[in-house]
Amino acid sequence: MFFFYSAAQRYPDQVFNPNIRTIKFNIYGDQLGYPIIRLNGNDKLELNFDDMDPEVKNYFYTFQLCNSDWSPVQMSYFDFVRGFTQVRISTYRVSSSVLTRYIHYQATLPDRNCMPTKAGNYILKVFLNGDTTQLAFTRRLLVYDSKLAIAAQVQQPFTQQFFRTHHKLQVAVSTKGVTVTYPNQQIKVVALQNYRWDNCIKDIPPLFFRNDMVEYNTEKDFLVAAGKEWRWLNLRSFRLLGDRVQKQTNTDSTFELYVKPETDRVNQRYYFFRDLNGMFTSETTENVNPFWEAEYAKVHFTYIPPGNAPYPGKDVYLFGEITNYGMLDSAKMRFNASSGAYETTLKLKQGYYDYMYVTKDKADNKSGFSTSFTEGNWWESEDHYMILVYYRELGGRYDQLLGVAQLNSQFSRPGY
Repeated sequence: MFFFYSAAQRYPDQVFNPNIRTIKFNIYGDQLGYPIIRLNGNDKLELNFDDMDPEVKNYFYTFQLCNSDWSPVQMSYFDFVRGFTQVRISTYRVSSSVLTRYIHYQATLPDRNCMPTKAGNYILKVFLNGDTTQLAFTRRLLVYDSKLAIAAQVQQPFTQQFFRTHHKLQVAVSTKGVTVTYPNQQIKVVALQNYRWDNCIKDIPPLFFRNDMVEYNTEKDFLVAAGKEWRWLNLRSFRLLGDRVQKQTNTDSTFELYVKPETDRVNQRYYFFRDLNGMFTSETTENVNPFWEAEYAKVHFTYIPPGNAPYPGKDVYLFGEITNYGMLDSAKMRFNASSGAYETTLKLKQGYYDYMYVTKDKADNKSGFSTSFTEGNWWESEDHYMILVYYRELGGRYDQLLGVAQLNSQFSRPGY
């Protein structure tokens, strides 16, 4: 049994139904925990999402095993999942004590009737009425088996061009737990910054392979722009305005909030403050359940570019988990010539949000998001890194995820 959708394959974190809002897929009980579990372990994940249509629907989910590049594996479904081909999401609540009507759905994964049996990349697919062609949204899921040991550090680059703006990763993988004949083909390393896949480091050849150790330590390959601490927006309450909210207008049916106009931070001096590294949490200051008793509001963002002029040849995006890392249509900001500012509006649930403003080249669809013109890059920035090591046996049919390491740019560097 195969599931193939070109959009889901290219961008595994997609929303296909515009009624779906506030998706959180995380370690059970930890909204900031990335969805990664140990093979045959007791780890649990939690899925929460809202459907803005107040009519209860039949949502189901299933899994798709993928290679390290997120291409679907050519295997039968029952080769990588034990149990049923799909599971109905049976836990839901109608919103209460709020103006906005929605249905909140919740599930704990993996279910004992649908359990991944292989270590690797998975796509969680949520769809309607048991019909996999009616996709609502997809999310990434990692299942790992600890067979490869990883040693990693975050270092300051020696190259003058990147010395003050980038982080360099030094990675070494012990292959004693597996048989490696051709390390270039059998071992693949992927590095994620703040759980982002849009700027992940991948397809890097090893520098050395000796004594059951594969080493990656060059000055040009494992480099990533450090960015800056993320901006924040406190929407835990619509009664007491957060420090970044300029004003609020209410009607009998909606809340409308206006974030204070913001400018670039490229030339601002760096200072550290604790952030969520681009993620958000659903929470309230009131004593209510944040999942089905929290309110929604229209939130207006304004970014003023230098000189009140648009960036030549570039689009500006509101970036972070708040916009599925630039994937939502509302992430792209519109330039208002009369006010000389970029603007966009999101419908957000009560919570605490991290975000940035980034640019992207208009002429190059494959270009990545950049903080160079809007936020700046500072070596001192605190970033979280996750190293993933994949292994494929000679003649193997898929990439196994056999090593995971987590490190911090401030706490996992020499001399700290």
